[in-house]
Amino acid sequence: MNELQQQVEDLQRYQLSDWKLASDNYAALGQTQTRMFEVNDFHIILQYNPERIRSSAAKIDAASLQKRPCFFCNRPEEQQSIPYRDSFRILVNPYPIFEKHLTVPALWHDKQQILPYYEDMLSLAADFPDYVIFYNGPKCGASAPDHMHFQAVGAGSLPIEWNWTKALKEIVWRGEATTLYVLYDFLCPVFMLASSNRNEAVETFEMLYAQLEIKEGDYEPMMNVVTWMEENVWYSFIFPRKELRPSCFYAVEPDNILISPATVEMAGFFVAPLEKDFQKITAKDLECILKEVVITKEQKDEIVRKIRAL
Repeated sequence: MNELQQQVEDLQRYQLSDWKLASDNYAALGQTQTRMFEVNDFHIILQYNPERIRSSAAKIDAASLQKRPCFFCNRPEEQQSIPYRDSFRILVNPYPIFEKHLTVPALWHDKQQILPYYEDMLSLAADFPDYVIFYNGPKCGASAPDHMHFQAVGAGSLPIEWNWTKALKEIVWRGEATTLYVLYDFLCPVFMLASSNRNEAVETFEMLYAQLEIKEGDYEPMMNVVTWMEENVWYSFIFPRKELRPSCFYAVEPDNILISPATVEMAGFFVAPLEKDFQKITAKDLECILKEVVITKEQKDEIVRKIRAL
């Protein structure tokens, strides 16, 4: 364990002893329920976690964001932090999904955007090898799209960490130290970037980013990103999206399911804040939720074609 990791461990221990909100919510994780599913032979986890209703039902339209203070710029007095590389601070997430769950906001109030900060994501993965780093796009699960931030959870928490090894993959582009793959026959369309060179990884990510559609009125393509480092190789999984929420989120009972997919759902870990949803959800429901929010096979194939045409 490096010095920075030890500081984070100390921060979490201190916060859970002195901050009642965090202490209660992490203790409540012991009472969460889980169900296991198999979709196309891939492992999926469903967690019942009522505290996550704040994220699942968060209003992120411009009017709602203007009415509320930024909760990264206006943190509770009890919430402590440690600085990271003069650009970010590391916080214990007071509304956790996992026993190790950090939030890493930028020091300044800047909109949620991955392109200028992807290299920082690689740095986090290198400095925290026992964590998986993820990014929720501003319209892909981020409950604070007005303030740039990453999240980090303990390694081994997300099914994609082992699911991807069973998926069929095809090389889209190859550099000296970087390979960009597309995964076929997976839970949903996803690109995988594997690299041992930081600069080349950033350039490859930028190349993929440039081929993704930016919808009218948006400033970046809809996407979720998961990154970790293993044996000096960075692994990034990029999930292009087309919708924020599936149709079942807006449906009336009995068809309503309050799940708003973010990166953890893309990675195979679904969170249901309502018990009635947790009890009734089927593997088919989860498969449909993913299918409705991600790009189509045809859109994925077109992205592959464009990159190869470069």
